[in-house]
Amino acid sequence: MQKIYAGIGSRETPDDILKTMTSIAKTLEVMGYLLRSGGAIGADTAFENGIVNEPNKDIIYPYQATPQAIELASRLHPNWAACTGDTPMKHGRNSMIILGRDLMVPVNFVICWTEDAKLKGGTAMGIRIANYHRIPVFNLADPASLKKLNFQLQTAFK
Repeated sequence: MQKIYAGIGSRETPDDILKTMTSIAKTLEVMGYLLRSGGAIGADTAFENGIVNEPNKDIIYPYQATPQAIELASRLHPNWAACTGDTPMKHGRNSMIILGRDLMVPVNFVICWTEDAKLKGGTAMGIRIANYHRIPVFNLADPASLKKLNFQLQTAFK
């Protein structure tokens, strides 16, 4: 079984956290993990920058969102009626990042950053999907979460 993690987060992720994300991606690649992310500027790009070998990343773009992925996102969004333009496709992409292109191969865990470690922006959808499916989420804005991730990387995720 392939080891997969989602690397997601805000476009406004601070520079020091972006560097940490790139470093984490490098470490996880060496440990045999596949990165699944969304190609957006900020956090997504920072994770992607840490990957040396192209086959070790799966980047899913909004235009690739399937109707099933969009429908799943609609069920977990707190105000779907407000999602206009390409926003439903972005949320559908988040469904696929967390659960796989066919929504059948979930990630082992999620690493992200959101301001004040709160459910904010598009990253909130990825976190909601992960929480719904009981997938661990490590939000780097929360110091306790970062410590927990470091511990997991040293032990359980090996």
